[in-house]
Amino acid sequence: MDTRQRMRETLLAGFPVDERRRHLAGVSTAVLEGGDGAAGPPVVLLHGPGEFAATWLPVLPRLARAHHVIVPDLPGHGDSLIDGVPLDAGRVLDWLGELVEETCAAPPVLVGKTIGGAVAARFAAGNRRRLAALVLVDSLGLTAFDPAPRFGLALHRFLGDPTPRSYERFMEFCAFDLDRVREHIGMRWDTYAAYAVELAADDRVQAALGGLIGQFAAAPIPPEQLAGIDVPTTLIWGRHDLATPLSVAEAASARYGWPLHVVEDAGDDPALDRPDAFIVALQASLGTVAVP
Repeated sequence: MDTRQRMRETLLAGFPVDERRRHLAGVSTAVLEGGDGAAGPPVVLLHGPGEFAATWLPVLPRLARAHHVIVPDLPGHGDSLIDGVPLDAGRVLDWLGELVEETCAAPPVLVGKTIGGAVAARFAAGNRRRLAALVLVDSLGLTAFDPAPRFGLALHRFLGDPTPRSYERFMEFCAFDLDRVREHIGMRWDTYAAYAVELAADDRVQAALGGLIGQFAAAPIPPEQLAGIDVPTTLIWGRHDLATPLSVAEAASARYGWPLHVVEDAGDDPALDRPDAFIVALQASLGTVAVP
């Protein structure tokens, strides 16, 4: 067993999910699945650029009580391996379509964070009737990616020289309160951070990260595509997001009529920063479906 696999097993130990491998659009995809879906629709969770499925771990136990949850590593990220065929937008959307088809017995709620949100929005615009609802969490793609300078500098330094220190510095701008995040994740934090550094040092992961940003977030999704999304759509946003400010979500909410839930004391990852508040916002997004 290699170092990465040991890290993954440490992160996942004790969580109500199983790791499975599915071959989707030529991508050997690592997928976490859990919950029996007895009380609500399936929920598919898409993470952010350079991340991995385990970024959703703080909210998985509660979601799995009411839903079948499906949490993949995005193509080229984590342990999802690309076969060498270029990772263009069409292939990523085909990948997501196959994931939904193979794992969801009913139309799912598709939840996408940052770049995962941009992918989810593009998918929802072209796949009517395949989703029950769409939830965009601090999503990219609603405007051109133009983070606050200090966020952009920390991201550039981390990707240019992935070390524990550069990762910590970057996470200080992602999270509103990194000490609180560390406390919540507990003994898994060191492994979580080490795995993130390990992945960022992999040229293949960086190439996939750049590809997703280029295909889905370098330019805004055309407004006519967003207006064509005909499934219930909700925005969840950290008030202190330095990558895509809250004003972007407020403008999208006003333009498209999408409800907006603001998570206080959170940066660009409210599920990591404020998992309990995120669950409350997601429960409101799901309407009558309760998350215990």
